[in-house]
Amino acid sequence: MTVRIGVFGTSWWADAMYLPAIESHPDGKAVAACGRDAERADRFADTWSIPGRFTDPQSMLDEAALDAVVIATPNNTHYELAMAAIEAGLHVLCEKPLAMNTAEAEAMAEAAAEHRAITLVPFTYHYMPVNRWVRQLVADGYIGRPLHVNLRYYSSFGHDPRYSWRFDPDVAGTGIIGDLGSHWIHLARWLLDDVETSISATSTAFVEREARPDGSTYEPLEDSVAMTVRYRSGAYGVLQTSAVCWEGGPFGHSHHLDLHGDDGTIYARCDWDRTQEVRGLKRGSTEVPRVLPIPDDIWGGVRRDRVHDTYRDVFRSTDAMTRAWISAVAAGRPVQPDFAEGLAVQRVIDAAAASAASNGSPVPIDQRAAT
Repeated sequence: MTVRIGVFGTSWWADAMYLPAIESHPDGKAVAACGRDAERADRFADTWSIPGRFTDPQSMLDEAALDAVVIATPNNTHYELAMAAIEAGLHVLCEKPLAMNTAEAEAMAEAAAEHRAITLVPFTYHYMPVNRWVRQLVADGYIGRPLHVNLRYYSSFGHDPRYSWRFDPDVAGTGIIGDLGSHWIHLARWLLDDVETSISATSTAFVEREARPDGSTYEPLEDSVAMTVRYRSGAYGVLQTSAVCWEGGPFGHSHHLDLHGDDGTIYARCDWDRTQEVRGLKRGSTEVPRVLPIPDDIWGGVRRDRVHDTYRDVFRSTDAMTRAWISAVAAGRPVQPDFAEGLAVQRVIDAAAASAASNGSPVPIDQRAAT
């Protein structure tokens, strides 16, 4: 079966992340593209030999013969586009965070379940070799019972004061909490195989940002956040994401993980250049944490030199994320992380934003309907 896909969004991200994965999949074919700017949409479609070109989303849904859509557009468009696609009987991959708020995400997840849509929320770091190896080590009992996890995502793009919709509340909903934070919220719950019960958060907008392109002003969203999460098992996590950390290197961001249990410790680091490493230490040992080599089957044949090349290969040549979703659509089976997981993460995002707005007061999270 060839899965005929329409793509909402013609940005560099759609060009770099989604089209290479679609076109390299034996069962995938991009047959339509929709963007707000007609010239840009045409250039995007020409690059990938996409026959259908649209500037109106509903026209693409009505006129293009589609099986599925990719939504690679700003956050304030996700709900409307996803609901229209699901109502049209299509399968949906929608960028993270899933929606502007929990109410939208609940409606999207309910519609997907009702229409049996095969959905995916692309939490990219779920698929990276370092994190997959940590997940396997935890599942195999390397640290015993997880006690707490510390995840840090340091990036520097927020130092640029020019307008970015990612810090505009009318477009993004939340700032770094939903942007980078959604990755870490998902990753922590996946690594721990656990669900959240409460959260406390402190966030700040450090950078004074320029007005919107039309000259209108707004209150910029947070560019740094620290979240303390309590999980149902009693474990807790400290999740920090920031867009104003100078990390140096060619890519300007880094990932750090510390995971402690009652029988050991795991450390993982990815500098987005040369380092993607996992180390471990068993309880009682006084040695320096030793390298725990990532197995060949987890590498899956991707390049191991630069992290950026690993990232490219994972999403363009292995059956991960977009390609896994296409395979699932072709086979008529579900895939994870789906809209139910996107909803669960959205609940945490909203609770974190509420906590930050109340100076870090704990906010309860009810995840029963998402599990």
